[in-house]
Amino acid sequence: MKKYLSLVKFSHTIFALPFACIGFFLGVVKKGSSLRILMGQEIGIKFLLVLVCMVTARSAAMAFNRYLDRNFDALNPRTAIREIPAGIIAPSAALRFTIANCLLFIVATYFINPICFYLSPIALFVILFYSYTKRFTALCHLVLGVGLSLAPIGAYLAITGVFDWLPLFFSFAVICWVSGFDIIYALQDEGFDKQHTLHSIPVALGKKKALHVSELLHFVSGILIIIAGWYGHFFWVYWIATIVFIGMLIYQHRLVKPHDLSKVNIAFMTSNGIASVVFGVLVIISLFLQYRW
Repeated sequence: MKKYLSLVKFSHTIFALPFACIGFFLGVVKKGSSLRILMGQEIGIKFLLVLVCMVTARSAAMAFNRYLDRNFDALNPRTAIREIPAGIIAPSAALRFTIANCLLFIVATYFINPICFYLSPIALFVILFYSYTKRFTALCHLVLGVGLSLAPIGAYLAITGVFDWLPLFFSFAVICWVSGFDIIYALQDEGFDKQHTLHSIPVALGKKKALHVSELLHFVSGILIIIAGWYGHFFWVYWIATIVFIGMLIYQHRLVKPHDLSKVNIAFMTSNGIASVVFGVLVIISLFLQYRW
């Protein structure tokens, strides 16, 4: 179990999970549910099913990425210690793990509602397709962002069964946020990717311009978070969450410089993990206070 959790970097679930919870609780508010109803059997089970979908979808995407990139990972000194190139997990086992998680994801959506079930193949296509994109486009970071952006709108659909603008604003914010920090992470492999004809924003533009693109994406993400707060008429706690989120975006860009990538992991994992968790918790608290569940 520990080997497979390491394979899929289970700790990175922390990025999208809080936004999935935001989408879920927005759906509860949309239906006019109270905390007592939330704790009831039907919605309580749906919350567990949403968590299952989050975990299985992300596990499938990561395992498939590791499977597909195993030859490149073996050549890259930074990634040669990963489970497949290091011989800890066989490629065939990783592929079976991917298929099993895809099937579990589809089964979970079946028990949520029809629209989630019907859209499940599309969701799987998006998150699995990402692994191919760096072979032909520098926009691979945006595809990753789209994959993680399915969390808030997907969780909202699980409760309401309909699309709405508010969770979509959060989804658009996630696209820009994730794309921005993935560009920062890709700075580490600029030379390797260029040598092996792999595509990324750092390869296409160089480190300095790539950081400018990341900054622009994070600026747009912050604007979308503000728009979501205005559109949703959130309680004052939401604006504290917004300050923390935007503050962590600014902080990670102060850590990483084109000539100094020593703090990339702090910028990638620590600052974004804090931004996501604190923002998610405070937004849910804001909803709790605003609607007095």
